[in-house]
Amino acid sequence: MSQKTLEAIVFSKHDNTLKILDQLLLPYNTHYITIESIDDAFNAIKSMQVRGAPAIAIVGAFAITVDIWRNLSNSKRTIADLMERIDYLETSRPTAVNLSNALNDIKHLLRNRYEINDVVDATTFEAVKEYSVGLHEGDLSNNYTLGDNGVKYITETLKKQSFKGPFSIVTVCNTGSLATAGHGTALGIIRSVHSQLKKGKGENDFWFEHAYPLETRPYNQGARLTAYELAYEKIPFTLICDNMVTSLISSLNKNRSIKDSSAPVKFIIVGADRVVKNGDSANKIGTFQLAAIANYFNSSVFSEESQKISFIVAAPTTTIDYKSASGDNIVIEERPSRELTTLEGPLLDKDGNVGKKKVVGIAPPGIQVWNPAFDVTPHELIDAIVTEKYPVYQKNDGEFLL
Repeated sequence: MSQKTLEAIVFSKHDNTLKILDQLLLPYNTHYITIESIDDAFNAIKSMQVRGAPAIAIVGAFAITVDIWRNLSNSKRTIADLMERIDYLETSRPTAVNLSNALNDIKHLLRNRYEINDVVDATTFEAVKEYSVGLHEGDLSNNYTLGDNGVKYITETLKKQSFKGPFSIVTVCNTGSLATAGHGTALGIIRSVHSQLKKGKGENDFWFEHAYPLETRPYNQGARLTAYELAYEKIPFTLICDNMVTSLISSLNKNRSIKDSSAPVKFIIVGADRVVKNGDSANKIGTFQLAAIANYFNSSVFSEESQKISFIVAAPTTTIDYKSASGDNIVIEERPSRELTTLEGPLLDKDGNVGKKKVVGIAPPGIQVWNPAFDVTPHELIDAIVTEKYPVYQKNDGEFLL
């Protein structure tokens, strides 16, 4: 195992260079890739060497910055040429609205300051760099605030329910430092909860005890990345498969210990790649079923208010799509078949030493595969949307007003 890190994006303001952590190699290898152009960023985003809606947007913006910097000597490059390249970059991950929001901001900036046939120059570079640095630093600050807001909502919810004792949290995919500028969204809330709602800390009669990240098939961001981050932060957790959630909730509710904890699941916290005006939220495939499971237990199994599970979407306001009325308007990206029919990773010997990376087939070759990257959770199944703003978004007469 090489040196561990949670820094996914490294931009040097001094020499205008961009490096990203290759997340396809985690958790066994830490390697940074240099991004020198919009093409480099497109390939890194498309191949999921960088992923997570906020991180994708930040890398996209910084890639435009370094692309301009490296091509300043090209006196024939116009604003129109640059805009065309920005449009191309946007097609790398269509569902993640943070990327399109950031790129649209940059295009708006360019339209307001330049004519379409103006040459891209040093002033263009400085304007885009300023925006990109602000996006990066703002995301980090917002994530810490989002985490605190999540703690407030969780505390208020548990007090209203008169809940006492330990509780656990389920999450899916990876929504931490590796998916953002740092700290994270859904995983950022778990970080903040772990820090602020410990047993014996404060006057509360409840405390956070355990996290359950899902492996998150088919790309295993939960097993590879969220588990990596939780272990890094020394947050108590147990990895489970995507199809174990109902058994987990049921067992814990009956006070049966799973490994070393019997703390009931009180919250399912997920991230989002796009949240639309009515609150419908697109996130990693498998998120919708988590909301449906929570709804089943809340409506058909749990008789006491203190047993209820809250389903929370955690996302910065940069993830909100104010133009789309409902989730029906969200374009769902379909990933390559091989991600479902193969497993990829390094060989490990009996002592745990890491060898060469291999691809292993797990399904008949040439079969038909459907591999959507995301699903859309309807707002009816969402209890709260936590952003960097407070109070959190909650339903009024069954509707979110974003």
